[in-house]
Amino acid sequence: MDHIILIGFMGAGKTTIGKKLARRLGRGFADTDQIVEEQEGRPISEIFAKDGEPYFRAAETKALESLAASPEPLVIAAGGGLAVQPANLPILRSMGKTVYLTAGTDTLLMRLSSDTKRPLLQGGDLRGKIEGLKAAREGAYLAAADFSVATDRRSYRSILDEIVEKCQ
Repeated sequence: MDHIILIGFMGAGKTTIGKKLARRLGRGFADTDQIVEEQEGRPISEIFAKDGEPYFRAAETKALESLAASPEPLVIAAGGGLAVQPANLPILRSMGKTVYLTAGTDTLLMRLSSDTKRPLLQGGDLRGKIEGLKAAREGAYLAAADFSVATDRRSYRSILDEIVEKCQ
């Protein structure tokens, strides 16, 4: 299967870049967070609040498994924590190219400062939460990725060109 899976921290651009990349390549686009919300019939914030993170992570793995079975090559935006779950690593490896989209803390802070939907970022010091989660997840992102692409201060075209070139 030759899916292109975009992983990385919340706000790194996975959904935005993913949609543009799918359009450029003439592929379908899928977002694991959106799939989980559709399957559960409720937003992620509610899933976290009522059933907890482990329940959400299991639903996320199910969404990834369903996408892995797709015969159509897709561009997939993976939730920020999906690549951190050890059970997902072999699934990701079997699906195609995994691209780690990176962004610096200042960029993420700017992109996420008005976001009220991400449960792991609610309440308290946003910069501290971003820095802590980024540090905790970095190794998993690097282990899961075939390559990394920075999204800070770059045009969409430049980012897409780099991904397409490295996926060939």
